[in-house]
Amino acid sequence: MGDLEIRPAIAEDIPAIVGMLADDPLGAQRESPDDLSPYLAALERLTADPNQRLVVAVREGRVVGTLQLTIVPGLSRRGSTRSIIEGVRVHADERGSGLGTRFIEWAIDESRRENCQLVQLTSDNTRADAHRFYERLGFVASHVGFKLQL
Repeated sequence: MGDLEIRPAIAEDIPAIVGMLADDPLGAQRESPDDLSPYLAALERLTADPNQRLVVAVREGRVVGTLQLTIVPGLSRRGSTRSIIEGVRVHADERGSGLGTRFIEWAIDESRRENCQLVQLTSDNTRADAHRFYERLGFVASHVGFKLQL
């Protein structure tokens, strides 16, 4: 896989991150790479929150992946802490390289360091390849998710 660094995202990474978020049929409908101001504001909020990890994967100085990990303390499951993986993206020319697996393994390891007892994620119903990928990594499609657009 060559040298790969996983590190916290910084403002200079936002164009590459937004580009990856917009680089699929779903993202193209909801992302706006032409105006980065809302993404920069979101980065400030994420950076200020100790329960958020917005990270990038960097190879040879180039951002090639991103994901967000959220740590959620809770009362259920005997006061368990869980983590949520969101916004996983791998640059198109890195897909199939093993980067996605390494990224999810990083998130699982980080969740263990935070004493999480559960790692969860959602994936759009239309992303069959992603579902197979997560199942190969041991995730189980055990719940039905619901969303309410506000």
